[in-house]
Amino acid sequence: MKIKYLFIFALSFVFIANINAQKFGYINSTELLLAHPDVKSADSKLQDYQNQLLQKGQTMADAFQKHYEDYVKKANAGTLSKLQMQEEENKLTQEQNNIRQYEVDMQQKLSQKREELYKPILDKIQKAINEVGKENNYTFIFDAGTGGILHAAESDNIIGLVKAKLGI
Repeated sequence: MKIKYLFIFALSFVFIANINAQKFGYINSTELLLAHPDVKSADSKLQDYQNQLLQKGQTMADAFQKHYEDYVKKANAGTLSKLQMQEEENKLTQEQNNIRQYEVDMQQKLSQKREELYKPILDKIQKAINEVGKENNYTFIFDAGTGGILHAAESDNIIGLVKAKLGI
């Protein structure tokens, strides 16, 4: 009987020791990103790029506005035939479509530029997190801002076991 209790005690001690051996950490990645000196430079470059794109878009919008005002003056003065009015309206519609397409392209270009500027910074941060995790034996490092896992110690991939359990 004493052996049974002794065995259960030893087994629970091993179990508790294994739980305590796991080390968890957390970090707020947003706070870290805002504190990183390269982010200010990237933000500035992104803002300059956005201003260039906006300036071109404004030029297109101003040209459209002028073209539209000229069309309205000519149409109100009666100097345009129905065919000429139709042609001018088609040109205005095409200009509007070009401006809309430019806005879509501008958003895509900004997104690409943002990724281009931030990827090296995010890679550096992730590398540092992984190194800290390994050096300090953290099992997991969580992102307090998003709740995601930023670092996980290498462990067994149990997908095969789960698939077998499911009969897959």
